[in-house]
Amino acid sequence: MPNTVAAEDHSAVKDLILLENVPQVEDQITDNKISLTALHIYEDGHFEKVTKDLTWSTTNKNVAVVEDGEVTLSGHNGRTFITVSDGVYKDRIAIDHKPVKPTLKQKPSFEGKVVKQQGERYDIIEQAIENMTINEKIGQMLMPDFRKWEGENVTEMLPEIEQIVKEYHLGGVILFRENVVTTEQTAKLVADYQAAAEKYGLLMAIDQEGGIVTRLQSGTDMPGNMALGATRSSELSYDVGQAIGEELSALGINMNLAPVLDVNNNPDNPVIGVRSFGESPELVADLGVAYTEGLQSTGVAATAKHFPGHGDTAVDSHLGLPEVPYDKERLMKVELYPFQQAMDAGIDAIMTAHVTFPKIDDTKVISKKDGTKISLPATLSPKVLTGLMREDMGYDGVIITDALNMNAITEHFGSVDAVIRAVKAGTDIVLMPVGLEQVVKGLLEAVESGEISVDRIEESVERILTLKLNRGVIKSETATNMDEVLANARQVVGSDAHKQVEKEAAEQSITLVKNDGSLPLNSASDDKIVVIGNTYINSLYQSVLSHHGNTELIDASGPLSMEQLNQLESADTIIAGTYTYNVSGRSENSSQMQLVNQLVEELDVTVIGVGIRNPYDIMGYPEIDGYLAQYGFREASFEATAATLFGKNNPSGLLPVTIPGENGEPLYEYGHGLSY
Repeated sequence: MPNTVAAEDHSAVKDLILLENVPQVEDQITDNKISLTALHIYEDGHFEKVTKDLTWSTTNKNVAVVEDGEVTLSGHNGRTFITVSDGVYKDRIAIDHKPVKPTLKQKPSFEGKVVKQQGERYDIIEQAIENMTINEKIGQMLMPDFRKWEGENVTEMLPEIEQIVKEYHLGGVILFRENVVTTEQTAKLVADYQAAAEKYGLLMAIDQEGGIVTRLQSGTDMPGNMALGATRSSELSYDVGQAIGEELSALGINMNLAPVLDVNNNPDNPVIGVRSFGESPELVADLGVAYTEGLQSTGVAATAKHFPGHGDTAVDSHLGLPEVPYDKERLMKVELYPFQQAMDAGIDAIMTAHVTFPKIDDTKVISKKDGTKISLPATLSPKVLTGLMREDMGYDGVIITDALNMNAITEHFGSVDAVIRAVKAGTDIVLMPVGLEQVVKGLLEAVESGEISVDRIEESVERILTLKLNRGVIKSETATNMDEVLANARQVVGSDAHKQVEKEAAEQSITLVKNDGSLPLNSASDDKIVVIGNTYINSLYQSVLSHHGNTELIDASGPLSMEQLNQLESADTIIAGTYTYNVSGRSENSSQMQLVNQLVEELDVTVIGVGIRNPYDIMGYPEIDGYLAQYGFREASFEATAATLFGKNNPSGLLPVTIPGENGEPLYEYGHGLSY
């Protein structure tokens, strides 16, 4: 399907302008280059990218040259005007190259600067909004998912979905793992979504955080945030963000619902855990901002989540309504600190949390579930979104809700009421609303009745269109060359360079928490090693086997029989892989922990534990001989763990969280980590 609607199908062209002259667009010259984009403006206010039949010129080649909109500074000082023409209309922009005033110790340097033209013709966002119908404006604010259609995974465009995109004038769509199977299929699906959009490009979003939340089935499986937290490296975080952005961009996906900026200071957190960089607000901020800058350097929008902070909760908001009981002073120091840093660094979007913050908003509402009074979650709170985020913290980017199909919202508020409340509170994009037809009808009625003002809707549309222009999410008059797109995507997605970033992040993350002298193991010996466990245990076994041929696997989820224990007496080393994601999983009463403690107590064999996901697993078996934390179940992390077990990788990871012990004393402090 061509990614275009021919210009003659639309109302007549009334102007040609350079995108970089639009006041809301941030443009900068990088490495003495800038790429200019020409837009046709139509009578109905919408705009499209033009690439064909354009003439480009420069008034001063000594300052800069231009070819097909690609401007290269020549290095000489002065000003040039770059002009573009389609034969009827034309526009120009100034490029300056001049010395930067040095400090006493600096050598003189020079920089290029874009100088925008002024005038009403460049107020294209305002003109677009003026000409939109109320249905089109509301459509820009909607981001549904099409995970399945009639029970089947949606992996290609369906006529019914195309119709929905057009009928509701959708502004965006979120993709899930079910939708993104192979590189070629994903790129085609995304291009077909863009083709279905009538006037404005779609925000194509995905949760490609890295680690346990990784959607692309053909991409590079980067270690997650807590693994990066263990590396303490903002450089690696930037590289991971950039690699993820390059892969998404190559597929046409222009918005990533990442990074998670929740501060995981509650070991009992069932939903954030290893998705967080750690328990230190400063660490989360430093690595989160680096990840954001890497991601946004590729032209993909980043989204900090889950504002104002989901880290100190013990309830999963997919299932219930968690509460964070702190006052604003404490929140600004801990939960809100990384978000403020991300805002100051220019993050494109922020996602709200379905969590209540009674010290910020003590509003009580009647639950539709059981008629009880409940606190208003942040997602639906004007005091949190408008008061705290916009006014107190000065954020003017896009606000997007967390998924509105989660139980914390649907049970207590109902799908239509939740959307109306979210928009009134100040959200710009409504993510995964339940029942699109009813939601749109409800929003239209709320606007007609004056419950939601047209101004409130238009504020959001302006922010959404600003984001789209800055990220190049613009319909094109010319059909996308899918052969070129696919060739590029095949080169970028899962590339060797990205695999190298993945490997480095995994190796530097591995944290040696305990070692009584039994590590590293000797891979050259013929000692018998037994790998034991259940969840993801085959991955651990295969990675150990690749270093040591005399390795056996026992798949067990609970204590062993006497016969099985006797068989283990001949082992020289046992490697026990444990996998937990909640409090009950690591309790000493859980069958998994009973198994590990049985091995430690009843066998005269060295036992090494590997926390496959949560570093907290050692709380369930503190007497073990050695313990490694790997923070995730992707292949690179298992390979890095095995390399560390055999001394091929010297562990350098530091705990990004405190591991609690008894009586309030830490078992292992934040920052603890051993090496060889």
